Amino acid sequence: MQPLALYLQQLRDVSGLPFYPWLFDFLLVLTFTLHILAVNLVLGGTLVLLWGRLFGGPYGLRLSRALSRALPITLSWVIVLGVAPLLFIQVLYDPFWYFSNVISAWWALAFLALIALSFSLLYLYYLRGGYEGAGNPLWPLVALLSLLFVAVIIHALSLQALHPEKWPEWAVKGGTEYQSGGKLFALSLPRLLHFLFASLAATGVFLLFYARYFRPRADYDPDYLSWAARTGARLALIFSLLQAAVGIWWLLSLPAEFRFYTHPLFLLGAGFGLLFILYLLSVRQDPEPHTGRIGALFAATVFFMSYAREALRMKYLSRAGYSFASYPVHPSWSSTALFLLTFLMGLVILSYVGLVAYRAGRGQKEVGAHGWGRLSVFLSWLWILVMVIIGLVLSFKNGALP
Repeated sequence: MQPLALYLQQLRDVSGLPFYPWLFDFLLVLTFTLHILAVNLVLGGTLVLLWGRLFGGPYGLRLSRALSRALPITLSWVIVLGVAPLLFIQVLYDPFWYFSNVISAWWALAFLALIALSFSLLYLYYLRGGYEGAGNPLWPLVALLSLLFVAVIIHALSLQALHPEKWPEWAVKGGTEYQSGGKLFALSLPRLLHFLFASLAATGVFLLFYARYFRPRADYDPDYLSWAARTGARLALIFSLLQAAVGIWWLLSLPAEFRFYTHPLFLLGAGFGLLFILYLLSVRQDPEPHTGRIGALFAATVFFMSYAREALRMKYLSRAGYSFASYPVHPSWSSTALFLLTFLMGLVILSYVGLVAYRAGRGQKEVGAHGWGRLSVFLSWLWILVMVIIGLVLSFKNGALP
């Protein structure tokens, strides 16, 4: 075994994994897909908000007002949805993520501060007149710059984790150990642009759903909603084409031995992306009736591209002799069952909350689904009771309580 591979093996958790790694990998991709969709909407939505506020005319200003209300909520979801993929990365790839954050520690801390700053500015813009179309556009502009800075930082940290073969030269400079944590060591412009262009494509798809969602409400101008749908379709089409172009650039920049263009997951993602673009082209004159199919194709594209991204990570790390498939597994059936049941319970509860919000936003004062609501409350109390019982049992068993 090569020295680097042996070193990486020693950095793994000695207790191994509590369940088979394929499940954690699938959940990593699934939760990352949800996270990146929300990220794209915040980044692209902030840019559209600024455009609408400054140059969009009456319709653009109205859209800017709507986005000023949606973006702080969406950014809070970005933060919440980012926890799960980060935890799964720490389960499967902790040595890589840990080193990357330590070698650029100040940037990792700045990432957290900039997220907090962006949220605060977007929320203040909404509170101080953004929803009336009179907020100071400087605040969302600074928030946008902060978000772009966040994108560069997280891009560099992710890329540094893919190159353990370069860690010695990054960690030691002139025979002295590098400890300041003040540098970023990796950047791939096509990879970064590929993710940035996706934000406006995702925002375009969101505008299609926005128009469809508010269509039944009498207080919304039908011409405005049609304009929003057409604008969204144009955004999605133009920036999907740009994303495809830089995606090819990124593909050509990958190590030749990967032959990644032949990978089944990449071909699946690219195939759905092509179908998405062709479908948008065919319905661009009247896209709103096709919103559901457009959204399904877009979601499939993002999911399989996220899986292709995971496959690419495996390609990079395999050069260092690392594979999570060789991680020691010591199944813990009780903790795994508790995790999965908690996950399912969360889906039931959040789906009910989502249904209430969806119907209320359409002006339905009586949202219905009372049985579902009672079940959600019961499951919440049941979960609290189970957690308390487990905590007490373990405390008595381990002697923490007399």
